[in-house]
Amino acid sequence: MERDEFLSKLGIGALTICVGSCLAACGKSGGDPAPTDNPPITNNPPPGNPLPVNPPPSNPPPSNPPPSNSPPTNPPPANALYTADLNSALKNIGDSGVSNGVIVARIAAGNAASSFIAVQVACTHEGGTLAYNSNQGLFICPLHGSIFSKTGSVVQGPAATALKQYNISVTDSTLSVTA
Repeated sequence: MERDEFLSKLGIGALTICVGSCLAACGKSGGDPAPTDNPPITNNPPPGNPLPVNPPPSNPPPSNPPPSNSPPTNPPPANALYTADLNSALKNIGDSGVSNGVIVARIAAGNAASSFIAVQVACTHEGGTLAYNSNQGLFICPLHGSIFSKTGSVVQGPAATALKQYNISVTDSTLSVTA
């Protein structure tokens, strides 16, 4: 048997097997799928039961809200980079939060501005996001190991520039950070 003849017979044999398998799979008689109790899903409502175009709200909002019994609170400054409700955030010494490029950490008890520190969250070396290590009271960059004190000064490089500090104010239970 010559090479050309062998390849020709091999190809025809493989083709026959593939076509036969496909025809057998497509030609199986199984009838229609088993009926179900669920109707087909369509986007059309059933005849004689149209959907309302704009159903009325089940509980419309009151036209005048009831008066509040709580005293008025002072809103945070319009230029605040970070605000926190001290009743629910930054409650414990060592807690920290990040927003708008600022990291704020609680360093002491009480709700005075001096109980918190706010510095830029980006490391001055290559912009890595700092984390506050509450056990050491330091800001640490996970990228290259730069370490900053609570005041933002460089404790360990490779960073050479201190972090920017932000102004903190506390009114009632709202902490605000501004530039």
